[in-house]
Amino acid sequence: MVTLEWRFRSRLLFHPSRHRHVFFSAANPFRASITIVATAKTHGGMAESRPQEKYPAIQGGGSLMIAWQVKGKPVLVIGGGEVAAGRIVHLLNADAVVTVICPSSGLNAEVSYRVAQKQVTHVDRIFLPSDLDDKDWSMVLVAIDDPAASTQIWKLCKQKRLVANIADVPPECDFYFGSVHRDGPLQIMVSTNGKGPRLASMIRRFIAKQLPSNAGRAIEAIGELRVKLRQVAPKPEEGPKRMSWMKDVSDRYSWEEMCEMTDEDMTNLLTFYEPNRVPSFHDLRGMRASAIEAAKADVFDGSFGFSVGA
Repeated sequence: MVTLEWRFRSRLLFHPSRHRHVFFSAANPFRASITIVATAKTHGGMAESRPQEKYPAIQGGGSLMIAWQVKGKPVLVIGGGEVAAGRIVHLLNADAVVTVICPSSGLNAEVSYRVAQKQVTHVDRIFLPSDLDDKDWSMVLVAIDDPAASTQIWKLCKQKRLVANIADVPPECDFYFGSVHRDGPLQIMVSTNGKGPRLASMIRRFIAKQLPSNAGRAIEAIGELRVKLRQVAPKPEEGPKRMSWMKDVSDRYSWEEMCEMTDEDMTNLLTFYEPNRVPSFHDLRGMRASAIEAAKADVFDGSFGFSVGA
C-alpha cells in the first residue's frame, strides 16, 4: 500500500470505495469519470435546510489522502538517482511490480543494489514514448534531472490518461508523496501539499515519538483477531454485531495488553462474542491453560502431615 495525497484536476480519477453516491463505469477506476449524486431530504416538496454548524467546514486547497493498493500492479519509474531510490522503496514496501528505465550510468548505489537483487526490472536505456504503451501502468513516476524531458513525459501521460508524478514539479503531479512513518501495518503520512517537504518530515518524526513503541504489534493483534472473528461469525448480517464487539475490544484493552495477547487468548476471547461481552485482560489471562494448572498446583490438600492442636 502506497500512502499518497491525490491532486484533482478537471475530472475525478479516484474511486472512493463504499461511497453509495459514487458511480464509475470503467474497468480501471483510476481512469473512470465519476459522477457524484447529491441527495437531500425534502419537506413539502422543498429541500430541508439544516443549521450550517452541524456540518464540517470546508477548507479548500487540500489533497485527498489515500492508501493506494498497488500490490502486484506494474509501476514505471523513470530515473535512477536518489529521488528514484526513495520512490522505489515506497513501491516495494507496497508490493508493487516495479520497472526502472534509466541508463546504467545513471543508477546510484541503492538503485543498482535493487537491480542486482532483482527487486526491480531494469531497462538500460533512456525513456522512449513507446514505453508508456508496454503495460497497463498503475502509475508513472519521473525522477530525472531534465525539466524539459520531464514535462514532455507528463504531457504524454496525460494524453494516455496515465496518472503520474514528476518529482519536484507540483503542477505536473496527479499526486504527491508525503513523509511516512511505518511500523508494521501502521502507516502515518504527513503532507504539506508540496509546500514544505522538510517540515513534513519534522512533523512526522514528532508524531512518531508520541506513539507507543509497540503500536504496530498491537494493530497486528487486532487484525489477527478480526480474521478469527470472521471465521466464528461469517454471515453478512452479523456485520453490525462484529463491528460493535470489536470496538468494545479495542476500547477495553491497552496497547500493552494487545501486544501480550496470544493465540490462546484470542481463542478464549472469541467465546465471549456470542454473549456480546468483553472480559478484563486479567480474567482473560486467567483462562490460559498454564494459569489454570498453576492455580491447581497452588491448592493446599493437607498432604504435608501437619497437625494442629495435637
